[in-house]
Amino acid sequence: MNEKTLSGELQRRFETDGFVALRQFVAGRELPELLANVDQFVREVVPQLSPEHAFYEDKTDPATLKQIQNMGDYDPQFHEMLTASRFREMAETLLHGPVVPKNMQYFSKPPGVGSPTPPHQDGYYFMLDPCEAVTMWLALDDVDAENGCVRYVSGSHNRGMREHSRTQTLGFSQGIVDYPTTDDAAQEVPLPAKSGDLLIHSALTIHRADGNQSPTRSRRALGLVYYSERARTDSVAHAAYQRRLAEDMKAAGKI
Repeated sequence: MNEKTLSGELQRRFETDGFVALRQFVAGRELPELLANVDQFVREVVPQLSPEHAFYEDKTDPATLKQIQNMGDYDPQFHEMLTASRFREMAETLLHGPVVPKNMQYFSKPPGVGSPTPPHQDGYYFMLDPCEAVTMWLALDDVDAENGCVRYVSGSHNRGMREHSRTQTLGFSQGIVDYPTTDDAAQEVPLPAKSGDLLIHSALTIHRADGNQSPTRSRRALGLVYYSERARTDSVAHAAYQRRLAEDMKAAGKI
């Protein structure tokens, strides 16, 4: 299959399902190098970050690191990975045009304590018009049902934005109110992944993940977010949301 045909097939699957899986998108020597860079970042940079950019299941225990925001702001290699790489090229393929790199994140569900991710649509947080964006989820560990693989609701991106309300989950302050409906349950697809696999979903695709039930296995991933250049952010509403979120986490003693 040539590159043009492959791109067309990916676009078709993405537009039908709202997500695609690219197996071993990072492989060979590139994968251990990336893992080493992530480990170094966690070891050397994270202790210096503001509480709003590094979240913990238990803020007194560094081993419970849950999420890092805006990694590209602190490391030139991760900045390049977000802004000038085949990740960006793939986003442009799926969004049919130029994109704006917005965020590079780290997600972790530590063994035995990693909490569930509530069902949500990323576009609810992004506040875009039109809601044209993708999130890429790059597995750093092998992930399955035991340690919390991502679960997508196939086709949900074609049914608009659902009502969300506050949750108690750190880093995911909003969840879908009426999940799961009968259709949600019937169309939910678990996507186990190997280290180096890349999952990509639309900002309107409903997704969630269970907690990490494994006593020994970690569940780490990188997230890369791209907006279409056609999308416009309600910057006032987004800034107000970020302030409320930080205030809520401080009040709860999470940051």
